[in-house]
Amino acid sequence: MRLFTAALASFLIGSTALMSAQSTQSISGMVTDSMCGAHHMMKNVSDAQCTRECVKNGSAFTLVSGGKLYTLKGDKAMFDKWAGQNVTIQGKVDGTAITVETMSAK
Repeated sequence: MRLFTAALASFLIGSTALMSAQSTQSISGMVTDSMCGAHHMMKNVSDAQCTRECVKNGSAFTLVSGGKLYTLKGDKAMFDKWAGQNVTIQGKVDGTAITVETMSAK
């Protein structure tokens, strides 16, 4: 009986965590890259140009929001369009990754 109760409790805790990780959320921030984050390093270029160059050289598109850095998953052409800009994203958050459904101007 104790084993059944422990298994049921583990299942419920795991299910709750999975459901919260998979719910669609709205997060606002700046589209940037994993190399620079909130502070772009390239001189004499815009934040958008810096982001695009870093991504071209292997960095991932990210979102800086409230001091956190989220890796963006999804349509890279959409992320490129909004590079260096403040946006609001609708998507599924899983730890430090966001699977993006929509992105619009903030």
